[in-house]
Amino acid sequence: MAFKGKGREVNREELAETFGVSLNTVSSWIRKGCPFEQRGRQGKPWRFNTRDVSEWLREQARLEAAGDAPMDEFELKLRKLAAETAQAELDLATARQQVAPIDEFERARALENATVRANVMNVPSRVVSQLIGETDEGRFKDVLRTELIQALEAAAETDVELEEEEGDDDGSD
Repeated sequence: MAFKGKGREVNREELAETFGVSLNTVSSWIRKGCPFEQRGRQGKPWRFNTRDVSEWLREQARLEAAGDAPMDEFELKLRKLAAETAQAELDLATARQQVAPIDEFERARALENATVRANVMNVPSRVVSQLIGETDEGRFKDVLRTELIQALEAAAETDVELEEEEGDDDGSD
């Protein structure tokens, strides 16, 4: 039975065929709240309105894209398993010293940036005697470029040592 502009009433098999999915997918949709006209039971087939199902699928896609989609028990178990696996991998990487806490990384990065800044800020005092009276723009640029490269290379070669913060257990009292 077809309703112009209102969708068609179909059973489970016809719904699967209409949307190009398996019966298992239709069962999954039902568990997730897919609208139906009649619940299937012994002697009575499931009945769906294709327009209602289509609108529901669009809404599910929108929710999923926004991260607000409801999850069934199986999906929640998969997420929990994935989270536990990720935590175990992080614990292993931490034990192997392959990762560092963010605050430690940020302190190291700040020290590296300070070293680069200090080296670059020393460039003018190192080049001033070389450039006094210089009128050749090319020579001026070459001297500055050479000094900046030296400053950056020196900073790159500097080992950043993070001092232990107070309260860290370093074995000494």
